Amino acid sequence: MTAPALSSRARAAVLVAAILAMLFDGVELGMMPIASIAVSRALLGTAWTPVAGGDWFARWTAALMLGAAIGGILLGTLGDRTGRARAMGTSVLIYSVFAGLGAFARSPGEMLVLRFLVGVGVGGLWPNALSLANECWSGASRPLVSGAMSAALNAGILLLSTASRIHPVSVDSWRWLFHLAAAPAVLGIAILLLLPESSEWRGATAARQPLAELLGRGLRRRTFSAFAVAAVPMVGAWAASKWMIPWSEAVAGGIDPGYKAATQGWWAAGATLGSFAGSIVAVRLDRRLGYFAMSAATAALTVAMFLLTAPLRASFHPIVFAQGFVATLFFGWLAVFLPAVFPTAVRATGSGLAYNGGRFATAAGVLAAGWLFTQLGGDYPKVGATCALVYALGMVVVWFLPDATDDRRSVRPGGEQSP
Repeated sequence: MTAPALSSRARAAVLVAAILAMLFDGVELGMMPIASIAVSRALLGTAWTPVAGGDWFARWTAALMLGAAIGGILLGTLGDRTGRARAMGTSVLIYSVFAGLGAFARSPGEMLVLRFLVGVGVGGLWPNALSLANECWSGASRPLVSGAMSAALNAGILLLSTASRIHPVSVDSWRWLFHLAAAPAVLGIAILLLLPESSEWRGATAARQPLAELLGRGLRRRTFSAFAVAAVPMVGAWAASKWMIPWSEAVAGGIDPGYKAATQGWWAAGATLGSFAGSIVAVRLDRRLGYFAMSAATAALTVAMFLLTAPLRASFHPIVFAQGFVATLFFGWLAVFLPAVFPTAVRATGSGLAYNGGRFATAAGVLAAGWLFTQLGGDYPKVGATCALVYALGMVVVWFLPDATDDRRSVRPGGEQSP
C-alpha cells in the first residue's frame, strides 16, 4: 500500500533540517584541522614537538574517519529499519555531545576516544540525511537538493573558519571551539521529536538483512564499485589536502595567527561551490568521464598546491581555493550517485556502507600519511604531494563501475533484479 505523500510544508521542513544537520556536520569536520596544533600543544605540554603535533593530527583524523565508517554502516542500517529521521536525529546528538565533551579532554588519548565517537555521529548523518531528502524531493529537484546538502557541509567548514579568524584558536584558547560544537544537540532533539519520515520509506518493505542483500549476487558489484569511487576522494581529502592547514600554521602562525583559519576559509569557499557544482556534473556529464576528469584535475592541483606555492605567497590562497573547488566536485557527484544506486529498502545502509566504508580506507591512509610525515621529518609539502597521488587512482577505479547503475531499476528481496 502506498503511503500518503508529505505536504509541501513537511517536505520543506525535511530539507531545512537536513541542510542544517549537514552544516553542523561540516563544523565538526573542520575543527581538528584548525585546532590540532593548539590542542596537541596544550595536551602534550613539554612533550610537544612539531613532528609529535603532526602525528597526533593524523591520529585524531584517523579516529574520526574510523568512527565515521562504523557509524555510517550502523546508523545507516538503523535508518532503513526504524526511519531516516530517527537515525538522523540520533546522529546529530552523537556528534554534538561528544564534540562538546572534547572541551574537557585532559590527554591526547582522551581526545582520541572522543574524536572516534564524534565520527560515529558524523558518519551516521550522511546516508540518512541524503536518503531522507532524496526520497522527499524526487525527480528533477533531486540534483539541486543533493548539491545544496553537499554545499552545506562545506559551508559549515567556512563558518567555522570565519569564527576562528574572529576569535583565533591558540594553545590558551581552544576549548571554546568544542563548547560551540555542542550547540547542534538542540537540532538533534528537534529532529527526533518533530521531523516526519518520507512516504517512500513508510511505503517500502524493509529488508530483513540489508547487509546480506547488499553483498548478495544482485547488488554485490554495485556495492563494491560504489565503495571504490567513494574511497578515492575521501582518502585524498584527509591524507593529502588537509595537511595544508597545519602547514599554514607552521609557516605563518608566528606572523599571522589567523592565517590558518584564512587558509581553511579559502578552501571551504571553493569547496562550497564545488560540492554544489558536482551534483550538476553528475547529471550533465557521462559518469565515468566526469569522475575521470575530476580525478586528473584534483591530482594536478593538489601537487601544485604543495610543490609550486607555499603559505604567505600571493599564489597560495588562490590555488587553495581552486583545489577546494575541484576536490569537492566528487562529493556533489556522490550525493547524487550513491543514493540512486540502491533500492529503497537498503538505500541508507547501502549509501552508508559505500560512503563510510571508504572511510576505513581513509583511516588507514591518514595513519600512513602520519607515518610518512614522521619519516620525512615533518616536511609538509613532501607528504602532501606524495599522498595527492591517490587521486590518480580515481582515473582507474571509475572504469570498473557497472554499465547499469540505474536508479529506475529495483531489487526484490534475495537480490533478484527487475526492470
